[in-house]
Amino acid sequence: MDILINNAGVMLVGPVEGADISDWQRMIDIDLLGLMKTTHAVLLILKAQGGRHIVNIASVAGRIPIPNYVVYNAVKFGVIAFSVGEASRREALCKEVIKEKIRITVIEPGAVATELSSQISNPEARQQVEAFYNSVEPLQKEDIAAAIAYAITQPARVSVNEILIRPSNQEM
Repeated sequence: MDILINNAGVMLVGPVEGADISDWQRMIDIDLLGLMKTTHAVLLILKAQGGRHIVNIASVAGRIPIPNYVVYNAVKFGVIAFSVGEASRREALCKEVIKEKIRITVIEPGAVATELSSQISNPEARQQVEAFYNSVEPLQKEDIAAAIAYAITQPARVSVNEILIRPSNQEM
């Protein structure tokens, strides 16, 4: 195993008031804790074979707070914090594994054409998300794959810590 790509996630957005807290727990368990547990399981293997690469998929929502997305924002910020820490200081997991030649990249996509909105239980929030996705030309899975390929194919001396990628007409 040379590369781990953590890309599991759900986006169960809606207002905090009246929210189903089990949706919050599900996002935390899948989007953050699942990513952390998978990374934990793979680190020893990567160390034993002399390093390589971990790519964690976060979201632009981890950088830019959005009303009705606050728990999703917090979870995706957690992915960024766990992976590379504060961008200007290279901390967190990135710093822990640097001597083992394990590179960490976090990809922060904006709107991507996926099934994520179909899982939103709050009807108003689902409608808001679908309207937003209809207002932009969402990224495609191939766009994210190209960003991952760019990060993992750099020479060993190059570490691409973060890639923020969003549709050209997405304002936030």
